[in-house]
Amino acid sequence: MFEGLEMLGVSILGFVTPKALVYTFGATLLGIMVGCLPGLSATLAISLLTTLTIKLPPNDAILILICAYVGAIYGGSRSAILLNIPGTAANAAACLDGYQLARQGQAGRAMGIATTGSVAGSIFGIICLAILTPALGEVALTFQSYEFFWLALFGVMMSGSITGSDPLKGWIMGILGLFVAQIGQDGIHAHERFAYGSTDLAGGLSLIPTLVGAFGFAEVLTVMSERASRPKVHTVDSVIPRIRDVLQHWRTILRSGVIGVYIGILPGVGEDMAAWSSYAAAKRASKHPEEFGKGSVEGLIAAETGDNASIPGGIIPALALAIPGSAPAAVLLAAMIIHGVKPGPMLMIENPQFIYDVVTMNLFATIGILFFGLFLVRPLLLVLTIPRSVIMPIIFVLCVVGSFSIAQRLFDVWTMLGVGLCIFFLRRYGYHAAPFVLGLVLGDLLDKSLRRGLVISDGDLTPFFTRPVSAVLAVLVFVTLAMSIPPVNAAVRAGLARVFQRRAAGSSSG
Repeated sequence: MFEGLEMLGVSILGFVTPKALVYTFGATLLGIMVGCLPGLSATLAISLLTTLTIKLPPNDAILILICAYVGAIYGGSRSAILLNIPGTAANAAACLDGYQLARQGQAGRAMGIATTGSVAGSIFGIICLAILTPALGEVALTFQSYEFFWLALFGVMMSGSITGSDPLKGWIMGILGLFVAQIGQDGIHAHERFAYGSTDLAGGLSLIPTLVGAFGFAEVLTVMSERASRPKVHTVDSVIPRIRDVLQHWRTILRSGVIGVYIGILPGVGEDMAAWSSYAAAKRASKHPEEFGKGSVEGLIAAETGDNASIPGGIIPALALAIPGSAPAAVLLAAMIIHGVKPGPMLMIENPQFIYDVVTMNLFATIGILFFGLFLVRPLLLVLTIPRSVIMPIIFVLCVVGSFSIAQRLFDVWTMLGVGLCIFFLRRYGYHAAPFVLGLVLGDLLDKSLRRGLVISDGDLTPFFTRPVSAVLAVLVFVTLAMSIPPVNAAVRAGLARVFQRRAAGSSSG
């Protein structure tokens, strides 16, 4: 414990430098601005910044990415409150009560509540990140290829939940990501797969250009294809949060923090699900559920606490298991690998200091959103009035330059454009990009784990099912698959309802 505190202190002292502070506040401000603009996302911000920070030292580059990540998720609450348009998907739940408060002339109070919830959720998540990552890393040291295969497959199966009511589309996109990850030379024998004689394809599709295409160019095409109206921004009163709003809802903050971290750890679920789950839990536990959706302070603070707590939650499995908890965490994981950091169980042995560096980066990002959230409100509102005809061409140029700058290959630019076009058309039919990215990032781990396991067992599949942890993970995968089938889900729910009714009837008669 004291060793961990010592490493945390070393990390904090190491980042208290003028350069690190400039990176912190600059990247956080940029993230907030991206989050404020409806249609853009945290994943887009991280993808573009990964290409722009490729030449920086690893800690500086990852500090910028984490600050932009936290800033974008927080910044989306601005447009949700003032325009009833979520800046990012994670802020959709904040629209329900935040916009109603703004219509009642309490836009400043709503933004103060959102800032309070975001900071509280982020701090709770940071504490969990510092405690759970080393513990999970030590447990993962006992894992072998069999367990990592099931973990990677579980992440792809969880991608079905991203698409809401149609998990099949999520699985299709997740499997498509797995397939794209297999293009090129395999990681064990360097045998060419799906190259068809092309030297460019033999090298595989580079991860960052593919991600930039999926979340950058596809986003540009999507936004420009939609009709835009001139936003009308509500006037803003004082944004300084009331002490009573914080103290009165401490249970909601704590509950939402726990839910946010838990959902963040689950592969492929993401910040938006954390926000909705926290909001639903707060409504069930509230003494005044009828106020939700009509300007409830409790509902707004629950949503914003949950989505920000899930950010450190999503980084926990990325560091300890090399399995991202969300699409932005997947891009962040890719950036770490590009910069020479090797997330996974061996991180605790090879570079334990980096874990506490990431904790410190999240802490500095939280300080950044607190500062800008309370003291730079009105200038940030000007971002909401920037027309998309100005923003989108700039983003497209950054997508092209960023894709080319990684390896100076024109093929990477074509990769970005091709993936972006495909994702754009798929999104129009309800196929989301996040499961695709998760499958793409986990594809290499799943492929290598399966093949190594088969080599170790001499082609025998039984260790994948007979080892205790592997058996548990296999059951989780099959249960997730079964529960996503509507008839099975309905039958299980009906059976559980009958069991509870019998128990209730038995206790009442007793």
